[in-house]
Amino acid sequence: MTKNELTSIFDSFKEKHILIIGDVMIDSYLWGDVTRISPEAPVPIIATTSRENRLGGAANVALNIQALGATPILCSVIGDDDAGNIFQQLLENNNMPTDGMVTSKQRKTTIKTRIISHHQHLLRVDEEEDHPIETALQTKLNNHIQHILNQYKIDAIIFEDYDKGAITPEIIKFTSELANQKAIPTLVDPKKRNFDNYQSLTFFKPNFKEFKEGVKVDVKLGDESAILKAAQSYRKKQKLDIMMVTMAEKGVMVIDDEGHSFIPAEKREIADVSGAGDTVISVSALCLASGLSSEYVARIANMAGGLVCEHSGVVPIDKAELLNECFLKIISQ
Repeated sequence: MTKNELTSIFDSFKEKHILIIGDVMIDSYLWGDVTRISPEAPVPIIATTSRENRLGGAANVALNIQALGATPILCSVIGDDDAGNIFQQLLENNNMPTDGMVTSKQRKTTIKTRIISHHQHLLRVDEEEDHPIETALQTKLNNHIQHILNQYKIDAIIFEDYDKGAITPEIIKFTSELANQKAIPTLVDPKKRNFDNYQSLTFFKPNFKEFKEGVKVDVKLGDESAILKAAQSYRKKQKLDIMMVTMAEKGVMVIDDEGHSFIPAEKREIADVSGAGDTVISVSALCLASGLSSEYVARIANMAGGLVCEHSGVVPIDKAELLNECFLKIISQ
């Protein structure tokens, strides 16, 4: 691949529309100073200095898609509550469409509050409901998905599953059937609950822990032959076109009908691994929608995941930084 070809592919991202279906949340940050221990219990007292709310979960995937120049369309369920209003406002502040969101009085909007002092993460408080959405909400969400697929030219669909209940077997089946009818690539970032419900899809991307638990194999990180054998068997059983397993410091493994590759991780100064998986699936979706081979998709996504780990906190990928990295690492090969 030449430099001009790669630049052209990255430029074409701006023409892409990506539908993201999954669990959304608010990532809330509370910063402060700790100078003493509470007299009531042996715990630190934090004097707050600032707060910030950010888009999280599947919405962080949307931020990554947007940072790469494409148009994300988010489809999920939030509560009809104050946090839901904050979430909708965050979408509008980031110039994202809100027509894919479903609100419900029976659900609570997920908030994950991180309490931080002097760059040290002291505590996380989760406010959430994680049971599967009820039938009426499934129907409403499916109708939203169908409307979006009819209204927009969707270039890829991402299932971003955090096991919080927005994605159910019925929604997976309904959406994947529509996608197959319209020849739209489908990508999955799976979690344990729905792991086996993803069948006949284009791109399946568990991390190594999810892979071991979902496939139910006891393999060690670094045992390439055992990982490959398990992945080949599972890919065939689930009728998956491409399977990519991310393996932290060991890089990624990708397998399709043409063969397989183990791609090592780049050496980096790791600051924070939070959100790396969201970046990897986002970059994979746009590269796949642009017609790149599985190996190129894996190489570029692997670089992107590494780059965001160099930054503190959950941050979307920097498109220019990623392209420059590709020039250095892919064009030179």
